[in-house]
Amino acid sequence: MSTKGKLARRVLPAIGLTGALFVGLVAPADASSHREAPMSSEDPVADLTDVYAFMSPDKAGTLTLVANVNPFEDPAGGPNFYKFGDDVLYQLNVDTDGDAVADKEYQFRFTTTTRNGNTFLYNTGQVTSLDDPDLNVRQTYSVTEVSRDPQGRTTSKLLGANLPVPPVNVGPRSMPNYDADLAAPATKTITGGLTVFAGPRDDPFYADLGQIFDLGGLGPFLPAHLVPSPAEAGKDYLAGKNIHSIVLQVPVDRLLEGDPVVGVWASTFRRAERVLSGNGTVRNEGRWVQVSRLGMPLVNEVVIPRAMKDKFNATKPNFDDQFAGSVLKPELGALIPVLYPGVTVPTNVDAGLGLGGREDLATIFLTGIPGVNKPSFVKPAEMLRINTSVAASSFPNGRNLTDDVVDTALRVVAGATPFSPAFNISPNKDLGDGVNANDNPLSATFPYLAAPNQV
Repeated sequence: MSTKGKLARRVLPAIGLTGALFVGLVAPADASSHREAPMSSEDPVADLTDVYAFMSPDKAGTLTLVANVNPFEDPAGGPNFYKFGDDVLYQLNVDTDGDAVADKEYQFRFTTTTRNGNTFLYNTGQVTSLDDPDLNVRQTYSVTEVSRDPQGRTTSKLLGANLPVPPVNVGPRSMPNYDADLAAPATKTITGGLTVFAGPRDDPFYADLGQIFDLGGLGPFLPAHLVPSPAEAGKDYLAGKNIHSIVLQVPVDRLLEGDPVVGVWASTFRRAERVLSGNGTVRNEGRWVQVSRLGMPLVNEVVIPRAMKDKFNATKPNFDDQFAGSVLKPELGALIPVLYPGVTVPTNVDAGLGLGGREDLATIFLTGIPGVNKPSFVKPAEMLRINTSVAASSFPNGRNLTDDVVDTALRVVAGATPFSPAFNISPNKDLGDGVNANDNPLSATFPYLAAPNQV
């Protein structure tokens, strides 16, 4: 074994590594929550993978919110193809006054029906419309808006019911005109002038997960790694994979309470009790329990330590002060100079918060950046903040479907930001995984994500 190989074995465990090295604040698992926590990784229909928030490019005055679940969907995953969970409550949350409590909640509930239970087939013939009798398994859903007033009182309003979910894109024989016949008709306008879509899409996230989880490899920088190898082009391990997306377009004036900055996150819930009956069916009872949560990319998957990941998923943002230490003094941030000798990163950045440690990361992930996306009043909490007065923005001011959050996260962790100009130099500001775009082109119109891949 080489000296560097021995060094890796000797030094990294002392820093407290688990399996995925360099995921400390850098590996994006990366900037996206594909299998980020022990419990959620075993519950894919409730596992949030990505959240996006951006001003709609083709409809001024509206904010588009996207929540994706069900990581790594294979287009060939039949006969029980992927779907939303009928026993899961999906929720998009918007904080309009900076107190880390949702002032608007948009709740989505799904129902699956099967026309013919005496066949194993998902579709019994060619499907050319959402109500085609040959579509054997179908889903519908409802959308409810919950509004919270300054005294904490809530009111609920049903905005839409029996809305269609397009089926998965089985293949060209089964669904010859998927986009026109099945996807496009599933976009609906509901009460209040909101536009909604829920269904399978191509996963817009992109990253070289294979290299990243192999001791923090970054293809273009492998010659500089502690265990060096020739440089390689990045490989998108999400290419060809699908996701189930909830996409909601909301008029901004329905959300704002004066301040143009809003905070966004998604959450999923399950009933507290699951009862198995004698005939093999499951009945869900009791209160709703939060099982997954996602706002800013990166935080739970690579900042929160393994022992607290499930707790973070179950915690609402107004209780995030208990996790601040992991952001201010990230244990695995020390891995960067170990895995890439010669690269130095800051351990303390004064951003005026009076907290010590990496206040730059706390600003980006917990409060918003002053003059960019920090609300006039803010309780530090993890969520995706966006300034709705800016017509076109990019991560970390909101998140577009095209934003390369992997490269951005790598550079932020290395200190390549205006908060620490001494580190905003090469190679810190150049770090990246070599994957710079999604494999499929996005749509210019709602719901913006590309059509799901087929076999």
